[in-house]
Amino acid sequence: MTEYFIGLMSGTSMDGIDAAVCAFDDTLPEPRFLRVHAHASGHYPAPLRERLLTLQRTVPQLSLRELAELDRDVAQAFADTAELALEAARLPREAIRAVGSHGQTVFHDPAATGGSIQLGNPSWIAQKLGITTVADFRRADVAAGGQGAPLVPAFHHALFGAATLPRVALNLGGIANITLLPGANAEAVSGFDTGPANGLMDEWAERHLGKPYDEGGEFAASGQLQAELLEALLGDPYFAAAPPKSTGRGDFHLDWLRRRYPGLDTLPPADVQRTLCELTARTVADAIRNHGPQTREVLACGGGTRNHLLMERLAALLAPIALRSSADAGLDPQHVEAAAFAWLAMRTMHGLPGNLPAVTGAKRAVVLGGVYRG
Repeated sequence: MTEYFIGLMSGTSMDGIDAAVCAFDDTLPEPRFLRVHAHASGHYPAPLRERLLTLQRTVPQLSLRELAELDRDVAQAFADTAELALEAARLPREAIRAVGSHGQTVFHDPAATGGSIQLGNPSWIAQKLGITTVADFRRADVAAGGQGAPLVPAFHHALFGAATLPRVALNLGGIANITLLPGANAEAVSGFDTGPANGLMDEWAERHLGKPYDEGGEFAASGQLQAELLEALLGDPYFAAAPPKSTGRGDFHLDWLRRRYPGLDTLPPADVQRTLCELTARTVADAIRNHGPQTREVLACGGGTRNHLLMERLAALLAPIALRSSADAGLDPQHVEAAAFAWLAMRTMHGLPGNLPAVTGAKRAVVLGGVYRG
């Protein structure tokens, strides 16, 4: 019998909300991912997106009323996107076992505070859709001693890990993260956030182009690499820190950029964008070579795969390791993260753990998330 789950995801770049209606075979001992049955994308209203980005970039002064309003408004945007996916799927909503909602991360600091906060009231989503909703996936892992991130590597392993060829699954979202897949053994899987990806480039593009992102990497391609700036940025201690580790846009933003290089505003803006693109490519390639030296293939997903310059630089820096799209392994690069949260919701509803302790640093595998009835 086929079970259907909806995964909802908006990453740290906040450039859209993805919804994936995913099919699973529940006749197997452990329900197995079959396919993305339908997909839809939504967007935050511009004022809401700007408010959420401000929460990530600065230490916020936020009233409880404002917090409640943001929690509701994010939930509404997620529910609206789920409705679009339901329309595309042409399934009755009673066919959906549950929704898995990642929510919108606005704070992530497990080491110092034991906290990771995602907005998007799951009770609101459940009541709006009339479908059971699973959410708040990160805090159970944090409570078990982990980073609460990255969580998608468990799905990467389930989907891509059976190959005998040593692989890396690379997600290029607001933050870049890698999953090292040396084979079918889950205990051998590892992964971590490598550093900034689209988020930092998006901020710079928005500041200088008035657009939310650098389409195709054209702005970066028009500039020249600034070696001194690159070396200053690569000197951040995060890049040399040993995994498990995780980060977010609260660590890598324009104020961070200026602290690392006070003369930033003396450089041509296109040169800075070119250098930020190189920073992502270098830190990803270095992480793979340092922690996955046997890797023979990298499967890339996420919005960064649409940045042609970034993909060109990654291919050059990784060679002779092959850089491919996750589509070559059966899943569209834009669907991977939403499908992962459908998979995590499925795990929760079946009472199965969803984290990989080798990735997050948790003391044990745990069932993730809370269940909110529709």
